[in-house]
Amino acid sequence: MPVVAKSSAEGRLEVLGAPSVRIGIYSGVALSLIFIAWIVIANRMPRLEALATERNAMAAVLLVICAATPVIRFLRSPGELLISGLLAWGIFTLTYRVLCSIFVLLDDNYSAFHVFVLGAVSYLVFATLSWVGTIVWRVRATNHSQPHH
Repeated sequence: MPVVAKSSAEGRLEVLGAPSVRIGIYSGVALSLIFIAWIVIANRMPRLEALATERNAMAAVLLVICAATPVIRFLRSPGELLISGLLAWGIFTLTYRVLCSIFVLLDDNYSAFHVFVLGAVSYLVFATLSWVGTIVWRVRATNHSQPHH
């Protein structure tokens, strides 16, 4: 049987079609758009300063929801969860780095590296918990399928 070699362009398109990559890109873009809106509103709309607490709470909730999307979607697939989460957080970190060059005080508390590590460790913890949960689930499934004497 002949083996058909795929071109590198086909391979790249196939990788982009993977659900974990798609969800990661969508989540990263959503995180970036929410963060850009948050920073622009906070710095360029002084009339809304009276609503700063509500603005910050709303933005934080939206960021958590978007960051949780890969975790929720790939809860039983730790490898895909990690790929998707790191891709999303990588896109967000790049956006944060660009915004740090525009808003110079943004990186006073957290540099882009710190932001990336914060997200990467979080996704690594969720992927590890998912992996352990998957192992426990498989062990329990095997124990229930064997007859007890």
